[in-house]
Amino acid sequence: MNVPSEFAIGGVYMPPMLIAAILGMLLAVLTGRMLNRYRLSRYFYYPPLVFLALTVIFTVTVGTFFIRS
Repeated sequence: MNVPSEFAIGGVYMPPMLIAAILGMLLAVLTGRMLNRYRLSRYFYYPPLVFLALTVIFTVTVGTFFIRS
């Protein structure tokens, strides 16, 4: 079993958690845009807090299931 300790992107070594955080942020942005497009974000009391929660949820999910470090 080969577990990556870091990723090399363009000769720059990056930790797996940074990659998971970037992917989690991108997924949260896409989800936020979909919520705004279908006007579902108006039901939230404080949408930036929902965005932060989505970022954390997606980061943990990506880090757990896709980038196993």
